[in-house]
Amino acid sequence: MSLAEMMSDAGAWANLALRWLHLTAGIAWIGSSFYFMWLDSHLKPPGQAREDMASGSVAGELWSVHSGGFYHQMKFMVAPAGMPEELHWFKWEAYTTWISGFLLLALIFYLGADINLVDKAKLDLAPWQAVAIGLGSLVAGWLVYDGLCRSPVGQNLRLFGVVWFLLLTAAAYGLTRIFSDLGAFMHVGAIIGTVMVANVFLIIIPNQRKVVAQILAGQAPDPSLGKQAKQRSVHNNYMTLPVLFIMISNHYPMIFAAPLNWLWLAALGVAGWTIRHFFNLKNAGRMHPEVLALGAFVFIGVALANEGFRPKVAAAPVPAYAEVRTLVDRHCVMCHAAHPTHAGIAAAPNGAMFDTAQGLKARADKIYERAVATHSMPLGNETGMTDAERARLGAWIKAGAPTDGAAP
Repeated sequence: MSLAEMMSDAGAWANLALRWLHLTAGIAWIGSSFYFMWLDSHLKPPGQAREDMASGSVAGELWSVHSGGFYHQMKFMVAPAGMPEELHWFKWEAYTTWISGFLLLALIFYLGADINLVDKAKLDLAPWQAVAIGLGSLVAGWLVYDGLCRSPVGQNLRLFGVVWFLLLTAAAYGLTRIFSDLGAFMHVGAIIGTVMVANVFLIIIPNQRKVVAQILAGQAPDPSLGKQAKQRSVHNNYMTLPVLFIMISNHYPMIFAAPLNWLWLAALGVAGWTIRHFFNLKNAGRMHPEVLALGAFVFIGVALANEGFRPKVAAAPVPAYAEVRTLVDRHCVMCHAAHPTHAGIAAAPNGAMFDTAQGLKARADKIYERAVATHSMPLGNETGMTDAERARLGAWIKAGAPTDGAAP
């Protein structure tokens, strides 16, 4: 095995490990966020007299059953009178999600910046410049968000939500003018994910530690610390579904590679927010199906509008396979071949190899989606594929991708 092949295998395994870890940790983090929002909405006034209840410190309690056992949860207004010997902190789920996600971002978009992040048709950036802008966007996102939370706007959840949504939409618009389409999407997701984990690391956990320290010192805990932590926790809960969409958006080039991709991303973020809001209201005993209907309306609206704004595929005569072969060799096989020649590509992405008639025909539908319908390939159109070439390639695929007896 050559060194290039070994490096490719190592990169693929690293990618798999990080994706798996990121997914697993994300499920744990989001699951706990959803559970505690549900728990808060289901707490009832204590049904039995007890010392904590008498002192007015118990905000509510809940009895539940799961896996054959009964559970009794209580929430205190600020904190209990004394600390238990063991106290579980929900933090490592968040930290592991962000660390694995950042490493994945670095592996794909920073180490491979010249291929996956830079789009010279938009800005002719050096890889280090693109990486610096990407990292700067993460820092700027947190500083803007944190400043907004500490301003008077942060005291009004609805107003804050509107302003933060508009700022994220502006970030999406700007980043799609700088980076490759997918690189821009992933950085919007990374901005939101960084904000969420910074909320845990810099606000929620430190505030909880301060409350614990105050109780252990025999002091009355500061209720503003819990209020601030709760504010950030609620924000995190509403940001989860938009982040999840961005995580899977690479599978949908009709969104990330569309002419108005920033707008579709913003609209689908609204759809995700409405779904989360519907279930938060439902958990609190308030049924508002119109909220869910709004999310469905937005989703359907995006689907219909997106179709209308897709690049139009010009009519073209069906070319012979020999012409298609020349076209694909010029624009595709430097990456999609048994032995790629593109710098930084050691193996064909996703195992898609177009250097044979059989391989080309087998992936014809995907080629149409990426190179004809959405123009998302070649990446950054670095080979200068023309609309006329895309039209001829599309006509050949629509005709059934005939190979005319070409060698497999």
